[in-house]
Amino acid sequence: MRERVRRLGYAAYERLLHREFSGAPSHVAVIQDGNRRYARKRGVETRQGHSAGAETTEELLNWCDELGIREVTLYTFSTENFDRPEDQREYIFDLVEEKLRTFADADRVHDAEVCIRAIGETELLPERVRDAIDYAETRTGQYDRLNLNVALAYGGRAELLGAARSVARSVESGELAPEDVSVEAIEDCLYEGPTRDVDLIIRTGGDERTSNFLPWHANGNEAATFFCAPYWPEFRKIDFLRAIRTYQNREESWRTTRARRALTLVRALEDAEVPQAKRVLGRFRDALPSGERETVEEYDTAD
Repeated sequence: MRERVRRLGYAAYERLLHREFSGAPSHVAVIQDGNRRYARKRGVETRQGHSAGAETTEELLNWCDELGIREVTLYTFSTENFDRPEDQREYIFDLVEEKLRTFADADRVHDAEVCIRAIGETELLPERVRDAIDYAETRTGQYDRLNLNVALAYGGRAELLGAARSVARSVESGELAPEDVSVEAIEDCLYEGPTRDVDLIIRTGGDERTSNFLPWHANGNEAATFFCAPYWPEFRKIDFLRAIRTYQNREESWRTTRARRALTLVRALEDAEVPQAKRVLGRFRDALPSGERETVEEYDTAD
């Protein structure tokens, strides 16, 4: 009876979160933490925790397709994970190889037009994993409705360091002038994969840190961050919707801040011509409380 009440409560809360849904982030990055702790809690082998986590990953892709999210990046295997015992590494490699091939052949992946890419120091991975990456990328390379980036042998510092070295070599060889080093020039040297900045980072398992994950794409965009207690195999759709609500609240706060800054600028400049500030103000006026919106209307009528 208690379990039935709990399920009904979750279902009702999920419907509430759906009703509050006002728009999905374009790019969600996920740190899938807690597979091993989940296994220990259940008293089973570590590999069973990773297998259960892989099932949650499949569910995540279904939720993203349903909500219209355009890009997902999964932190699957970091450069630090090479320090794990060999038997753990080999099992993860086996699981990654299997899932890449399974995803590449799955009807739902092709129906949803999912493009699979691997990002990271993939040359460090075993040959069988690299072959599976090539297979998945070839089978899905023609799609662009949902981009799935699988971070393998990935480290954010290593990515930025590699980009810095590449730019330095271009400057040294004369291919690039120092004054031409730009955001675009650096992005061209990052791992091929993410097509847009990260809007939301999710980390399961209770730790509140982003672990060197996508520093350029996430920190530079001031991505919203959602930390939650469930281990990755326990992560549910209701948790995912709560994460998206965190992103929506951040976006609403950002719009309000932008509108207030523009309003302050218009007030400070008084009668000066401030067309750009007024355009920003008009674009974000709905984010202001009603009293402040009346002030915006006064400035509009004063033109």
